Amino acid sequence: MNAEEFRKRAHEAVDWVADYLENIEQYPVKSQVKPKDVYHQIPDSPPENGESFDLLMSDLDDKIMPGITHWQHPHFHAYFPANNSYPSIIAEIITAGIGAQCMVWETSPAAAELEERMMEWLKEIMALPRHWHGVIQDTASTASLVAILTAREKVTDFNINEQGFTTKKLRVYCSEETHSSVEKGAKIAGIGRSNVIKIPVDSAKAMIAAELDRQIKEDLASGYTPCCVISALGTTGTLAFDPTRAIGDVCRKHAVWLHVDAAYAGSAMILPELDWLRDGLELADSFVFNPHKWLFTNFDCTAYFVKDKEVLLKTFEILPEYLKTSTRGQVNDYRDWGVQLGRRFRALKLWFVMRTYGVEQMRTTLRNHLKFGEWISSQIDVHPQFEHLTPPKLNMVVFRHVKPDMNEVELNNLNKGILERINASGKAFLTHTKVDGKYAIRLVLGNSYLEQRHVEGIWELILNSIK
Repeated sequence: MNAEEFRKRAHEAVDWVADYLENIEQYPVKSQVKPKDVYHQIPDSPPENGESFDLLMSDLDDKIMPGITHWQHPHFHAYFPANNSYPSIIAEIITAGIGAQCMVWETSPAAAELEERMMEWLKEIMALPRHWHGVIQDTASTASLVAILTAREKVTDFNINEQGFTTKKLRVYCSEETHSSVEKGAKIAGIGRSNVIKIPVDSAKAMIAAELDRQIKEDLASGYTPCCVISALGTTGTLAFDPTRAIGDVCRKHAVWLHVDAAYAGSAMILPELDWLRDGLELADSFVFNPHKWLFTNFDCTAYFVKDKEVLLKTFEILPEYLKTSTRGQVNDYRDWGVQLGRRFRALKLWFVMRTYGVEQMRTTLRNHLKFGEWISSQIDVHPQFEHLTPPKLNMVVFRHVKPDMNEVELNNLNKGILERINASGKAFLTHTKVDGKYAIRLVLGNSYLEQRHVEGIWELILNSIK
C-alpha cells in the first residue's frame, strides 16, 4: 500500500468508524456469537499473496463485527465503561501514524513533555495534592503492581531488587471488596497471594480502619513485615468507598505504603462539589485512576501519581550503556517510572480530549451521568418489586427484583434469569455482583453517548423483563 492508496483507504476507514458510531444502536450490545464461531471463519493459514482492501473490510463486517461487544453503545451498562470520543479517536490515528516509541525524552521530547504537562493538568482540575508527580501507565492493574513493587522495595531498603527474597515475609492489605488485580500484583511481585490479607468491611462495604490496625499489629507480633495497603475509592462490585483518611492514619502510624485505587470513580474528582472524594488523599503515597473509563479517552490510558518519585525511580531504573543520554536528570525519562520500557504516546489523546471538550463540558457530561443514576435510583425506590442492595453511589445502582413468597436461593435464580434475558436480547448489556450472598443486578450509567432517552429505555427494558 503506497501513500496514495493509504490516503484513499484511510478516509474509507474513518468513514466506517463514523458510520459505526453514528449507527451503533443498530447492533446488539453484547455479541451473540457462540464460542469458536469467529475462529472457525478465519483460515488456518495467512494468504501467500496480499488480498484486496475491499475484501478485508467486507470480512470485517461479516466475520468480525458479529463477535464484537459494543462498549460504546449507549446501552452498555456492564462492568465499568471504556469510553472513547471523536477527539480521542483522532489522536489515536495520529499516534499510530507517528509511530513513536516514547521510552525516554530523547526518543521523542514532545511525548515526554506533553505527558508531564497533561499530568499537571489532571492534578489541577481534580484538585489533587500539588506535590504529587504523575505518569501515564497502561492500566490500573499495572499501576497497582507498580505501587506494590515500589512499596516492596522501600520497606526492604531496595534489597529484593538486588538480592531477591531472603527472610522477610511481606504483607499486603486490602478490603474484602477490592479488585482482583491486587492479588495478581502480589503474585507477580513475589509476595504471594496468601500474604494478601483481606480486611473486613462495614455495612457500606468499606474497609474498617480499626480492623486494619488490628491486623497490622497482629502481623508485626507474628514476624511479618507490613508492606502496602490498597484503599479503594469505588470498588468494582458495589462502588464502595474505603475511608482514606482513617486508613491513611493507620498507615502513617505503622509506616506502611498507602496506595489509593480510584480506577473508575477518580474521574468524578473533576467535580468540585464532590470534594469528599479527596478527603485524606494527602496521606496517600500513590494514587491511580483511569481516564479511559469515564473521561472520554479511549483505552488504554491510566493516570498514576506518586508522592515520592525518587523511590519510584530507584525501584525501576536500570541504565545500560545504550540508554544513557546527555539529558538524563534534566527531563523525565518515563521508562524509569514503571514496568514498561517501551511506551506509547498516550498523552496526545488526553491533550486532544481536554482541549476539545474543555473542563466545563467534561464536568457537565459527568453531572448528567450522576443525574441519570439518581433517576434510575428513584424508580427503584418507588417500585414495590425492586430494592437497592447497596446505597446508590455516583452513577451506579446495585439492585434486585424481589417477590415476597421467594427464599434467597429462588431470588438469586430469579435475578440471574432477568439479567440473562436482558443480555440475550441484545438490547442492553448488564453485569452482576453479589452482596452478602444476594445476587444483584449492577447498572452503570457512564457512557459517552448516553442520553435521558436511553436511561428511560433501560428502565423500561428491566420492567419488561420481569413480566
